[in-house]
Amino acid sequence: MSLIVKICGLSTPAALDVALDAGADMVGFVFFPPSPRNVSLATARALGARVRGRARKVALSVDADDALLDAVVKALAPDMLQLHGKETPERVGALKKRFGLPVMKAIAVEGKGDLAAAAAYIGVADRLLFDARAPRDATRPGGLGKPFDWTLIRGAVLGVPVMLSGGLDAGNIGEALRITRAPAVDVSSGVERVPGEKDPDKIRAFVRAARDAASRLAGNPVASPA
Repeated sequence: MSLIVKICGLSTPAALDVALDAGADMVGFVFFPPSPRNVSLATARALGARVRGRARKVALSVDADDALLDAVVKALAPDMLQLHGKETPERVGALKKRFGLPVMKAIAVEGKGDLAAAAAYIGVADRLLFDARAPRDATRPGGLGKPFDWTLIRGAVLGVPVMLSGGLDAGNIGEALRITRAPAVDVSSGVERVPGEKDPDKIRAFVRAARDAASRLAGNPVASPA
């Protein structure tokens, strides 16, 4: 199975087009006002229409209520919901039923105990995204561009698809995949110039580095350019 690459926090047509042209499998849009990557419903509608089936659209929210999620689903028509807050397994199940969409639950990782906590979502979430735990003084969830100890999830067998996130970039994605063997990866700040502003060259470099690393690990070395 080929590696799934997700570019998250897209907020402009130009950045979205680069991600699609680079071959991203998933494109993520953030619906959380404190984030510099937050998009309005109008922007989401326009960007969502621009995807035209070239990648799966993912709507990221943080402890959002039903009213907001109703509006997000109507505007973006996402293929998946990504829950990045303190949503319980019961909440995950309720949203799956409400919208009839697969749900990816983000799990903050700092120590081995966090993997035990993730077990509560098995059989409920369609995918688990492992991200670094935010600093205690942070105003937003997620690792905020910092990686966690990848060895914590090395060889983890959870019975549900996983995605690796947190501090990834073109320079470290090869090592991250070598250690974790993750089947899917997610990047946001690692392909930005400044928070919220995507860098086209970094997007292309990340997708290329991720694909190359996955190919090598699969025993199919990438051919050198002629």
